Amino acid sequence: MSDDSKYMKIALRLGQRGLGRTWPNPSVGCVIVRSDTDKKIIIGRGTTQSGGFPHAENQAINQAISVYGKDSLIGSTAYVSLEPCCHYGKTPPCVNLLIESGLRRVVIGCVDPDPRMSGMGIELLKKSGVEVVSGILEQESESLNAGFFNKVRSGRPLVTLKMATTVDGKIATKTGESKWITGALAREKVHIMRSQYDAIAIGINTVLQDNPKLTCRLPGLENRSPVRVVFDSSLKIDFNSDILKTASSYKTWIITSKNHDLSVINKFEEYGVEIISVALDGEGHIDLYLALAALAKRGITRLMVEGGATLSTSFLRSNLVDLLAWFRAPSLIGADGKSVFSNLGVDGIDSMHKFELLNHENIGSETLDLYGRIGLIN
Repeated sequence: MSDDSKYMKIALRLGQRGLGRTWPNPSVGCVIVRSDTDKKIIIGRGTTQSGGFPHAENQAINQAISVYGKDSLIGSTAYVSLEPCCHYGKTPPCVNLLIESGLRRVVIGCVDPDPRMSGMGIELLKKSGVEVVSGILEQESESLNAGFFNKVRSGRPLVTLKMATTVDGKIATKTGESKWITGALAREKVHIMRSQYDAIAIGINTVLQDNPKLTCRLPGLENRSPVRVVFDSSLKIDFNSDILKTASSYKTWIITSKNHDLSVINKFEEYGVEIISVALDGEGHIDLYLALAALAKRGITRLMVEGGATLSTSFLRSNLVDLLAWFRAPSLIGADGKSVFSNLGVDGIDSMHKFELLNHENIGSETLDLYGRIGLIN
């Protein structure tokens, strides 16, 4: 493995830490390496901070200055998982900061798809005499921020459909009993996954049947709960539900139709809920394309859908699922149990919804398989 790949891997691991916290910005990792006479040492590390600011480059440079002094940056190399920004936003451009620091080289994982950037940051670095190497671990770098890339390119967040089933694909018995299909280790894994997503979505039926909290409840992750999104076209949600009772503490959005009186909406807002009204589709359901566009407009780049069969099926039928995170317990319920999906509209083999296996993980006696939509960056 080359040194560039070695240090880019570290930058990618740093960027991974920010997933779920940096939206609407991407989560970027940065490592600054100084070459001494006989060795290389890392003098600065940085990760994009909550809400997207400060940027990773700023964090790494400040750390290097704090520990080693400003002159330590002269002639050093910065490894950044995403092309540094060159536009003015809430902070000055990172490109300017890198140039002014006296760095000799900047190694970049992948180009920023944002049209305000898209190679311009690289060109500015080169024009200032900084050596630039790009495309190091490019696929891994794009995968890290697939949600951000998806939002920029298609106007919607990356959608992961999470399921927990028996081996035969059942999520409940014929009486509706579903707690718990999977065990404690798998549920802990779900909480870790939640902490890495900007938002988590369920349908109203899941709220009424299970009354979930949809928070991260592992020690150390209590402040990493994502935005909770409920699809509820008729606003049937109970004001005594745990989601509404905790809406003042955890950001909560309800996506509904446009057919509600202002007085009704005001009551939800008094609980701390944001109501997002979108048009219905031709079948009288919430238009998922419009719903995802509304989430993207609010900055959401990564959405995990934890809904039941109705919402999961709707997302699949609309071809809006990018990743499948499928937990399976070594148990069987049989044909009279409730299936994870309802009718997907598959009439022939050619119309099947096709995914490819990206990763397999054993979690105790259970498994987690991650599947990606064919053609997805992985």
